[in-house]
Amino acid sequence: MNLELTGKHALVCGASQGIGRAAAHELAALGADVTLLARSAESLKAVVDSLPRTHAAQKHGYISADMNDHAALRTQVEAVANNGAINILVNNTGGPPGGTAHAARIEEFQTAFNLHLIAAQVILQAVLPGMQGCGYGRIINVISTSVKEPIRNLGVSNTIRGAVASWSKTLATELGPHGITVNNVLPGYTKTQRLEQILHDRAKATGSSEEKVAEGMLATVPLRRFAEASEIAGVIAFLASPAAGYVNGINVPVDGGRTLSL
Repeated sequence: MNLELTGKHALVCGASQGIGRAAAHELAALGADVTLLARSAESLKAVVDSLPRTHAAQKHGYISADMNDHAALRTQVEAVANNGAINILVNNTGGPPGGTAHAARIEEFQTAFNLHLIAAQVILQAVLPGMQGCGYGRIINVISTSVKEPIRNLGVSNTIRGAVASWSKTLATELGPHGITVNNVLPGYTKTQRLEQILHDRAKATGSSEEKVAEGMLATVPLRRFAEASEIAGVIAFLASPAAGYVNGINVPVDGGRTLSL
């Protein structure tokens, strides 16, 4: 199986922590040059220093950017892409706050749409010429199992994640002829700051303890445990590799079997 990424350049969003950081590590371990993207320059520097270097020519860097500032985001990503094609794009952004869809303010939907879909479109257009030029592209969107089964009390997230999934499927058809694949990874309950926030919010809303909330969540997972970020990252790395060259336009749940739909 060809998982070799030496000579490939990956841009990983949300890479200062959690799934993004784990994905950056896996891609670097396979030989890719990795550029991290997140807001905190200090955190990004620490991650860059921790990434594997499998060969002498391998280089890692970062972009400190605000995903809501689309003009600046485009300029910063284009500057990196102009110095060498970005072959792999991992779109990964923290989810919107919890709450019901019917009670959400219009501004909440607009903010989430801008942060997730519009920012992803901006980055796509900045990296696409390089992918088309070299005939190799992997676009991997880290979204949510909610695109298959909406998650209670995550109304805004369910809505926006669905939009990103449809955007991705459309791109898979459009970009396939250029040797570019587009796929979605759907993490289940994963040990990240996002999970910690969900546990806290649900405990507060129900008057229960976080331990009890976690027990209830795990009762719905056949494997009876939360995922490690590295387990999600492994699937991302496979989809980025030459071995996954004929995998295109799909949703890949990595959820321990929790999703009941096929």
